[in-house]
Amino acid sequence: MSAKPGLLFISHRLLYPPDKGERIRGWALLRHLSASYDIYLGCLADEPVPPGALEALKSCCAEVAVFAMSKRWQKLHALLRLRPGRPLMLDYYHHAGLQGWVNTVLARERIKILYIYSAAMAPYVLGYDRPGRILDMQDIDSEKWTSYAARASWPMRLVWAREGRTLLAFERAAARACDATLLVTEKEAQRFIQLAPESAAKIDWLEHGVDCESFAPGQDFPDPYAGLPGAGPDLVFTGNMDYWPNADAMLWFAHDVMPELRRHRPGLRLHIVGANPGADIKGLARLAGISVTGRVADVRPWLAHAALAVAPLRIARGIQNKVLEAMAMGKPVVATSAAFEGIRAEPGRDLLVADGVAETVRCVLEVLEGRHPGIGAAGRALIEARYSWQSGLARLDHILAASRGPAPGLLTRGTGP
Repeated sequence: MSAKPGLLFISHRLLYPPDKGERIRGWALLRHLSASYDIYLGCLADEPVPPGALEALKSCCAEVAVFAMSKRWQKLHALLRLRPGRPLMLDYYHHAGLQGWVNTVLARERIKILYIYSAAMAPYVLGYDRPGRILDMQDIDSEKWTSYAARASWPMRLVWAREGRTLLAFERAAARACDATLLVTEKEAQRFIQLAPESAAKIDWLEHGVDCESFAPGQDFPDPYAGLPGAGPDLVFTGNMDYWPNADAMLWFAHDVMPELRRHRPGLRLHIVGANPGADIKGLARLAGISVTGRVADVRPWLAHAALAVAPLRIARGIQNKVLEAMAMGKPVVATSAAFEGIRAEPGRDLLVADGVAETVRCVLEVLEGRHPGIGAAGRALIEARYSWQSGLARLDHILAASRGPAPGLLTRGTGP
């Protein structure tokens, strides 16, 4: 029998491969925590499980349980259970199989820490009034939905606004019930303290990190741009394209910024690198100088051979891993204020921050003209100094050690939502 205490980790996403923000963070957490805990991982999967994913997860977990879910059915399930004051997200992520597994593990194992990976997973365990509950919200999801509402048209504006209001109420209740609530940046944590002042003493932050050895300049990757139409130079954007802020960013950049850039640099190319592009994103490949790759096995070659990376998000929360990874690769980055928010860097030295068409065009052209020769190296140095996983996860150890004593229960003991 293992001498290590047990840790129940529940996630709304499969945490491997580490190819997007929440998976990158989750995978780093699992590997780090496995040194001190026997991890019991339960997660949902709305896509086929990639080859090797379960084996990778089992290498650092005592037990792994993955429950398949259908996006279409879960949306219908959430709508059917709609009732006043309840966010749709809670029922979208409710799965009876996962709840049954959670109940079994908590009855069977010596669990000392309940690690709740996103507020949507809180109902699975908050019915158990016990210490050691850690809510890793990462971002304030309620504010994301409120931001969506501001840009949406009727009737979705009403739907997203309602989700923002009801989800904030739930986030506050979950934070009250947990021993610690973690956000992805100090700024995001301070914002949540404003929204949930009753839990201020228990709100903290744990920043994203980068694998500085894997994402490092100077590696010999094959050139993915060789043979593509056009002469370059090459701009790259990385990110899952079924995420609305990423899609919105690329639609704006392709239609509004690229024509101006190509007026100055006719051979310039933009490469949209990320899984699950919708029809609107795929349609951008018909425009001059734009390619859409879909999922790629490794984003690093696309970063390594690009002239610069762009992150023109107009809606964003927390830290953008796409920005950190490009900086780690020593690439110049041109980001909007929204994509830059939360990153402890100096604009003009470590990356360039630009909003609007004219400013974005100016910054991209300045990089291509060689007017910021040291910016890639400065960005890499910043990542090494401030964003290695080693320093960030040492902070998590202190947070876990301080998380003791029962918190007031959100629910009576039960079996979930």
